[in-house]
Amino acid sequence: MTVTIIAAIGKNRELGKDNDLLWHLPNDLKRFKKVTKGHTVIMGRKTFESLGKALPHRTNIIITRNKNYTAENCTVVNSLAEALQKVTNDNPFILGGAEIYAQSMDIADTLDLTLVDATFEADAFFPEIDTTIWKEVYREDHKTDEQHPYNYSFVTYKKRK
Repeated sequence: MTVTIIAAIGKNRELGKDNDLLWHLPNDLKRFKKVTKGHTVIMGRKTFESLGKALPHRTNIIITRNKNYTAENCTVVNSLAEALQKVTNDNPFILGGAEIYAQSMDIADTLDLTLVDATFEADAFFPEIDTTIWKEVYREDHKTDEQHPYNYSFVTYKKRK
C-alpha cells in the first residue's frame, strides 16, 4: 500500500482558516478530483464537515475521537491506524486536516502538494517538510490567470529510501 498525502498550502505552509480554504484555484480542484477519484480518501472530522458530504466516486473514511459520530456514505473510525486497516486493495489519500497530516507524515510515501505562491492569515498549517526525508521528484509551475489569482505549482515529494 502506498499512502499519499494530498494538500494545497501557502508559502508559510498555510492550510486554512476557520475550517475553510484560503483560495479558489479551479485547476487544483480539477487535479484533486482526477487524482483521488476511485480511491480511498481519509480525512478528519472537521475536514469532512467543511466538505459537507462524502466525496463522490471515492471510499470516504472519517477519523474522529467521537465514538458515536456517523456520516452518510462514510466509514467512521477513531484513529489513523484504524483508518489504514479499513483500506483494502487501494493506495489511499490523506486529505487532512492539519492534525491528520501531522499524524500521517511518518507513514506516508508521497506528498502530492499544490504550493500556492502567496501568504495568508491562517489557523491551520501543514507540517514542516524535512528535505532530508522528502525528495522533490516532480514540479509543474503555473502562472496567475483570469481564474487563478496566485501563481501555484503542483509538486510531488517521495520519501527518501
